[in-house]
Amino acid sequence: MVQSTAVNQITELVAHLQAQGAGPRHVAHLLRLWVQALPHGPRRRQPEHFLPQAVRDGLPVWQAALARLATLQSRHPAQDGSERLLVQLADGQTVESVLLTPERIPGLCVSTQVGCAVGCGFCMTGQGGLLRQLGSAEIVAQLALARSLRPVKKVVFMGMGEPAHNLDAVLQAIELMGTLGNIGHKNLVFSTVGDPRAFDRLMALKEGQVRPALALSLHTTKPALREELLPRAARLTPAELVDAGEAYARATAYPIQYQWTLMQGVNDGDDEIDGIVSLLHGKYALMNLIPYNAVPGLPWQRPSWERAAEMARLLHRRGILTKLRHSAGQDVDGGCGQLRARSESGELKLSAAAQRRIPIRAQA
Repeated sequence: MVQSTAVNQITELVAHLQAQGAGPRHVAHLLRLWVQALPHGPRRRQPEHFLPQAVRDGLPVWQAALARLATLQSRHPAQDGSERLLVQLADGQTVESVLLTPERIPGLCVSTQVGCAVGCGFCMTGQGGLLRQLGSAEIVAQLALARSLRPVKKVVFMGMGEPAHNLDAVLQAIELMGTLGNIGHKNLVFSTVGDPRAFDRLMALKEGQVRPALALSLHTTKPALREELLPRAARLTPAELVDAGEAYARATAYPIQYQWTLMQGVNDGDDEIDGIVSLLHGKYALMNLIPYNAVPGLPWQRPSWERAAEMARLLHRRGILTKLRHSAGQDVDGGCGQLRARSESGELKLSAAAQRRIPIRAQA
């Protein structure tokens, strides 16, 4: 059952400070320290030089409340330099964050829901359905926690959950991260399976607001197969999804990142290469090919690296800008939702209901 989003919002944190007598500059100062994981220290203004007495008196309670939003339950470093984090929320629920392989821009993947309602058959997170939404403060708290471990300059909303199903909280979190959080707007990536409500809200963002980059989960160019793989996504065909993405790309001058989870024998054929070229030729787009992160108990497998590399080369030759991505944390059961599932039951296993949600062609 989906629970209420009545707590743990950024607006509530702000209201708490305002009730203590904090003005806009005081609120901004304290939120900046939090989201950037910056302590009060000798090189910074001390509270007694800046904050009203009532706010100073309440700082221990404020800091304790922030700390409870997201606490580190376990860390799982991988050989590729990424690190999976199992994060406990104040109510005892857990989500996953991922410190991404520190390449040119050190990044973080955050969760937006406990569970997910889309029910993608190949994703462990979706097997148990949606338990509850994350509040905007809980989403930002994942960034604050990660920054206490290592630098983060990019945030992708690709963890547990579907951001389009938690729009208010996600957009509030993005606004804070892109302002007081000091994350470049193009380095905030809103990832979605596609939902008309999300496109409407993103297109309506005004000048001066944070407009994130957009990643769209495509996975196939075949409408029937997409409905099978993403059973509860909005009924947009791949062509309609690309049209909506192209409109946002042109409005923001950011290319759309199309996500394609490569599964052997499902969407790695030459027919899909032809379909991708037909859909994306001339579009302001980048195709990310991501070999499937295998989940015990699910029938899908990743294709060989050679086949994945061949697909990337063929798409490049036919004019589609393509990157072949490594799935982070293969050696630590890195598929999204696996850490949470293992922590809940001690092992990864699918319920009978989850087994019934596996598409028929994958069972064959």
